[in-house]
Amino acid sequence: MISKPDKNKTRQKRHARVRNKISGTAECPRLNVYRSNKNIYAQIIDDVAGVTLVSASTLDEAVSGDTKTAQAVSVGTVVAQRAVEKGIKEVVFDRGGYLYHGRVQALAEAARENGLDF
Repeated sequence: MISKPDKNKTRQKRHARVRNKISGTAECPRLNVYRSNKNIYAQIIDDVAGVTLVSASTLDEAVSGDTKTAQAVSVGTVVAQRAVEKGIKEVVFDRGGYLYHGRVQALAEAARENGLDF
């Protein structure tokens, strides 16, 4: 019997391929997205220093929304506002191996609308 490929392992392979090409610096950090079944997390990372500059997730009290997509929009808004407060305007988007669709797309568009350029 042929087994199905593990979806998370194939996503991690895609993410590794993307991470070979993009990296965050102090001038242009990386906006990383992680999506689980229940929550969505966003971090702005300086890979040179190995430091997370800003983060937001659905576990934060500042995030609200009824549906998962509405929560992703709220996370994108919060992470963008926190980044602008710290003086971060331009980032490189790391979708984490996920398709640019649904919750990941909603988070990215909300971050763009609230002041981040990528």
